[in-house]
Amino acid sequence: MTERHIVQRKRNRGQYDFEALCAVLDDTIVCHVGFVQDGEPVVIPMLYARDGRDLLLHGSVASRLLGELAKGIPVCVTVTHIDGLVLAASVFDHSVNYRSAVIFGKAHEIEDPDEKARIFDHMVEYMIPGRTKEARPANHKETAATTVLRLSIDSFSVKQRKGPAGPVDAGDPKNVWTGVISLSTHCGPPQTEQDPGQVPDYISDYRLDADRLNRRKS
Repeated sequence: MTERHIVQRKRNRGQYDFEALCAVLDDTIVCHVGFVQDGEPVVIPMLYARDGRDLLLHGSVASRLLGELAKGIPVCVTVTHIDGLVLAASVFDHSVNYRSAVIFGKAHEIEDPDEKARIFDHMVEYMIPGRTKEARPANHKETAATTVLRLSIDSFSVKQRKGPAGPVDAGDPKNVWTGVISLSTHCGPPQTEQDPGQVPDYISDYRLDADRLNRRKS
């Protein structure tokens, strides 16, 4: 750990154990990747998957972002969940309940076609467990057209807030509603494009839930 990785504001909310990091990473599939190109900051949203102590990123071989990251330049990856809006008696004390992670590191490109194909399967399973049992594996042409990067999770911090706003101050109004408006991601019903028969259970039962996260961690 260095000062760069330690949470500076509200230090009591910071966590630095890998289990806390996984709890944030494994609960979503979108990250924001930040780097500097030609002296200018760039931040790009991307799909990702965790593979043990690594993050996996992928995209077209024509991607400027992946081309830059493959050079081994420093990168910062962030993931954030907003779990609730915190309403207080004063405007100043309004807040949000959140979970966030910040990862620092350098990525390297995976060039072995077999490993790239395995990563494709892993990333699909990370998002939709059970899907690779039915979908066709990536072929040589598809793996050759895709850049795959592996980012080692070595330096990171986790920060979160939970709970209500806190007690009402003496000067605050007593008749104003205070509390938390919970926010979460829900899965809607599947929208079938072609009907092969019965919708598979792994699709109809798909949820961002604890069982799915446990399958990821395994």
